[in-house]
Amino acid sequence: MFPLKDGFIRVAAGTPHIRVSDCEHNADQVIRLMKEARAAKAKILVLPELCLTGYTAGDLFALKTLQNAALTALERVVKASRGMDLLCAVGLPLAVNGRLYDCAAILQSGSILAIVPKRRLPTHGPFEETRYFAPGSAQVRNIMLFDTQVPFGGNILLNCPEMPGLCVGVEISADLWAPAPPSIDHAKEGAVIILCPAATVETVGRAAYRKQLLASHSARLLCGYVYADAGNGESTTDLVFAGHNLIAENGTILAASKRFECALVTADLDVSYLVSDRLRLNCFGEQTGSHTIVPFHLKPEHLNLDRFIEPTPFVPFDEKTRARRCEEILDIQTHGLMTRMLHINCTTAVIGVSGGLDSTLALLVAARAFERMGLDAKGILAVTMPCFGTTRRTYDNALKLTGCVGAKLVEIDITDSVRQHFKDIGQDENSHDTTYENCQARERTQVLMDLANQCGGLVIGTGDMSELALGWTTYNGDHMSMYAVNSGVPKTMVRHLIAYTAEQAREEGMREVLLDILKTPVSPELLPAKDGTISQVTEELVGPYELHDFFLYHLVRRMEEPGKILRLACIAFEGTYPEQTIEKWLEVFLKRFFSQQYKRSCLPDGPRIGSVSLSPRGGWAMPSDVSGKAWHRVFSE
Repeated sequence: MFPLKDGFIRVAAGTPHIRVSDCEHNADQVIRLMKEARAAKAKILVLPELCLTGYTAGDLFALKTLQNAALTALERVVKASRGMDLLCAVGLPLAVNGRLYDCAAILQSGSILAIVPKRRLPTHGPFEETRYFAPGSAQVRNIMLFDTQVPFGGNILLNCPEMPGLCVGVEISADLWAPAPPSIDHAKEGAVIILCPAATVETVGRAAYRKQLLASHSARLLCGYVYADAGNGESTTDLVFAGHNLIAENGTILAASKRFECALVTADLDVSYLVSDRLRLNCFGEQTGSHTIVPFHLKPEHLNLDRFIEPTPFVPFDEKTRARRCEEILDIQTHGLMTRMLHINCTTAVIGVSGGLDSTLALLVAARAFERMGLDAKGILAVTMPCFGTTRRTYDNALKLTGCVGAKLVEIDITDSVRQHFKDIGQDENSHDTTYENCQARERTQVLMDLANQCGGLVIGTGDMSELALGWTTYNGDHMSMYAVNSGVPKTMVRHLIAYTAEQAREEGMREVLLDILKTPVSPELLPAKDGTISQVTEELVGPYELHDFFLYHLVRRMEEPGKILRLACIAFEGTYPEQTIEKWLEVFLKRFFSQQYKRSCLPDGPRIGSVSLSPRGGWAMPSDVSGKAWHRVFSE
């Protein structure tokens, strides 16, 4: 059982305000930061390289006086840690068997658990560390320290029995900057958090590069990375240290201190997510036995998450990033459709246009594809098929949009065809049940398929990934097509793709119709309109798509449990939806997701867009008759 709810653990990186070679003062500052970290409910704290002496002590490192002062300071810090439920990495020089090493002492609650020496000693420019220190070895051996045997070496991992999967590795400063950092081996052996006591000089552009390095390295290793940097108090004879503390998780910088300030930064790492994602990738945890495992223990503690939870995980929050993402998605969709059409030597596309979001996006993608292939847009058959629930607004928008893209409009009123079908099967037209709705959806699909046969065209599917997740599609109706360009796009992103296209539109008419489509309620329009307006609003029936897309991302991409998804959603949508509403729609989502797999098991081809795909061909593999009982249980307990 995780000692912290849902597998989150708070980590910290701090920079003490030191005085070079004043180990007593430095110990005081280290102890102060340890207390501050515990007050912030951090369970792991990293402090800078050689922080008990100062990184810039120079030839003083060789003097026994400074070495002994550092040991005395370490002993004080260890004693002060008694009763603290805090794993702490503290930097100091340590003499072992006639050689001096740049080390990180790993301590907790009055004990030194391990000593990890620095392995890569820089020799370029002002960094002549080999003048003072010997390079550490990966091999682990025991040394005597304060009358106790302590493991000493690079290949040490700290494992927490109370928190399955929580495994911690350590590397020091320049170790990270090496071509093959020790953290690679640590991660392969199971470390999900890497601690890095560091002292890096601040030069122009260095901060941005440091962030980039930590973000990319944490992504490569699929880990949390905690980096504590030397700062105020280090000698500025030739160099300046900024105390730039950073915490990264799988490619994202979660926390960063302001430079040139002695600060403590904290972040909540999602250990359970890192562990589950590694299980999914199946390329970590080889367990070759190269590392010595040292246990450490954590006590259960309630943690109020201090972490931003993105309410729209499929949609970038930053406007510029979102615009780039939209262009990239449109390019993928367009290229996928182009490749398919060229492969089968097809020059005609058939699309059912309703004036809704999904068919609008499909038509826009088809228009882009035809333009890039050098084909006349008249080769796109935009088919509008009004019936019982069609409103004037959506009908007019379908016509206007078709004209704006230059496609050929085909209007086929299916009312009489559907009524004849009702008569054939004995369906009461006044009974507005599932059969009433699905007969219309399947008739529309039949029309599109037969038109495609007539002209040798390709039926372009319009349904999006959110509808597939919910099974909000008529089997063998809008569920079926010859190429489904939107199948990898969640509904929340569909809106932004259309909004982006509206912003880029050169013609005012195109912009106006797209903006009005965005304002139109999402609806299949299968029930009769009321006073000319849409009577069947999808989000009133199955719930808000922004919630369902959140649930989908955290279930499929992050593989979270329902209780954790609910907790994260309550944080992400605080002030927007009450917890009872979120729980209600999460239960609906899970029931529909597990019961509607049979529709996803026979999906037509369509381009994968992002990290989440529901395609049965390498996207989401799940039996059609699976039981979702284990996921529903959380709502009955």
